[in-house]
Amino acid sequence: VSPENCWPLQGHQGQVVIRLPALVHLTAVSVQHIYKEVSPSGTVISAPRDIIVFVSLFWVLLAGIEEETLLGTFMYNVAKEAIQTFPLKDTHRAFSHIKLIVKSNWGNTAYTCIYRVQVHGK
Repeated sequence: VSPENCWPLQGHQGQVVIRLPALVHLTAVSVQHIYKEVSPSGTVISAPRDIIVFVSLFWVLLAGIEEETLLGTFMYNVAKEAIQTFPLKDTHRAFSHIKLIVKSNWGNTAYTCIYRVQVHGK
């Protein structure tokens, strides 16, 4: 987690799908960006702002079926801690993939940076 070493998404919106190592009963997701004080530009406008989390199963992705389960919508707040954890809706099911959709960032129209995503569960 060093400045300018992020997972960049083109534009102010984007999405990533993460394959989990096993079926997981998800409880939370953590998102991390750098602090303004260590940013080479002196801003954190590339940080994600509005985030939506969906989950799905591998066979659903293979079949091209649009069956996803919404687990939460969150706002990453650049005025708070660099790593923020958001609780997910309990579905009583285990999933193989998580999709993190960034609907907006804090003002950078060229790209959005994510420094770390952590998935919590059992």
